[in-house]
Amino acid sequence: MITGELKSQIDQIWNTFWTGGISNTITIVEQLTYLIFIKDLDETETRNERKAQRGFVHTPIFGDDQQDFRWKNLKEMDVNARHNIFSNTVDGIFPFIRSLGSEKSLFSTYMKGATFGISKPAVLDQVMEKLERIDMSNQDTKGDIYEYLLSKLEGGGTAGQFRTPRHIIKLMVELMKPGLEDTICDPSVGTAGFLVAAKEYIDKHNGVTELDRHSAHINKTMFNGTEFDATMLRIASMNLYLHGVEEPNIMDVDAVSKDNTVSDAYSLVLANPPFKGTIDKDSIAPGLKNVTDTSKTELLFLALMLRQLKTGGRAAVIVPDGVLFGSGKAHKSIRQEIVANNKLEAVISMPSGVFKPYAGVSTAIIIFTKTGSGGTDKVWFYDMLADGKSLDDKRNLLVDQELFDAFSFGDGAEALSEAEQKALHDNFNLPDIIKRYPNRAQDQRARTEQSFLVPFQEIQENDWDLSINRYKEIVYEEVEYDAPGVILERIKKLDEERNLLMLNILD
Repeated sequence: MITGELKSQIDQIWNTFWTGGISNTITIVEQLTYLIFIKDLDETETRNERKAQRGFVHTPIFGDDQQDFRWKNLKEMDVNARHNIFSNTVDGIFPFIRSLGSEKSLFSTYMKGATFGISKPAVLDQVMEKLERIDMSNQDTKGDIYEYLLSKLEGGGTAGQFRTPRHIIKLMVELMKPGLEDTICDPSVGTAGFLVAAKEYIDKHNGVTELDRHSAHINKTMFNGTEFDATMLRIASMNLYLHGVEEPNIMDVDAVSKDNTVSDAYSLVLANPPFKGTIDKDSIAPGLKNVTDTSKTELLFLALMLRQLKTGGRAAVIVPDGVLFGSGKAHKSIRQEIVANNKLEAVISMPSGVFKPYAGVSTAIIIFTKTGSGGTDKVWFYDMLADGKSLDDKRNLLVDQELFDAFSFGDGAEALSEAEQKALHDNFNLPDIIKRYPNRAQDQRARTEQSFLVPFQEIQENDWDLSINRYKEIVYEEVEYDAPGVILERIKKLDEERNLLMLNILD
């Protein structure tokens, strides 16, 4: 969630561009993205140098003759000398950026279009000075910056593209537990938030030896995605590069169009596809229309994921609530395909404030496995009521920051009283979801509880409806009222008292 202070800082940078004669929003977004990337490259190099002191082996990003390209050195230079390094089209910093990654990699292909567009040395100086004041050590901050920048683009968000909050991404990754053998895809990759989170999970749960043994897979084939926006392609590629993926496989293609022919390729899909986009029917891949005959992207993406997953592959996907209960033929057919012909594992309903302030839509996470032959027995439903933040536009944190980041109640949880633990849960359901999901098949809770199982047969009988409210039972508190005669007698008495008061006033 972008804070008022961060928004103010970005607005100041934006105004610097405007007063410096750069008013095209796409140009501003791209130039800022390049500068953030250059700053991140230096920070990544600094971290690697510290690791090297502890025996970690790494290939330097900057050669001996490229030290001037490091942010820490650039910011100390004379204004004009710095601008010359940026504007030099032969030996400057942008030819260096374009050379990152192997010669024929997709990263190199997308970065070939990267050019320097700040003509005035003073503007570059002011922008770098203001960027230096922003603490970008938190990955969420970079995502918030990108989201705010993109919101300034004309038509931004019209396709239902909203940045997924990082803690929701982390939840989905924790539930799916990506491993070194996985081939992971996000077909609506955006800034690559899901793929970056998967890489961080893999780095955290594997030793250096194992990571080195799988380095070729990690660098070239593990991380995949599709995106048709040129700016997003570069942002996603740069984001993954900074997280140790040298040649991310991000394809420049409209995911649900005929041009995307990938099938049976991935073992894991993590995604938050556009909620309310549409596509021209003539350009939709024919196989997708066979599963769900529609132009709605939120349905087409589900059909695409089923096609792109290998048998046994799994997916965790955010969908708007309408996908779960829509009564149209296309809605029913995609739900039937997932439940009857594959294996639906879970439906995690999320509160409507999760995507605020960008959108107030109600959503859910659905988790399924591609089998092609059914297998759904009982589906686990969970009613997430609190995600750790307020559900208004402010999205203030409701629990301790460390607790929120760690997804646990900490080592001292046992010392907390039952009331204190309940109070934590009331504000933050994500640890409970992570704890219960692996044992979901043994969930014996009643339909009145926050999670419960629903058998295949019942879902089939309800027209494949997957909304939690269809199956959740609500306990109504019984209220006893007095008999009508007693109530009437009470009214009569009150009326007599009122009349007596009126007489006293008139006297």
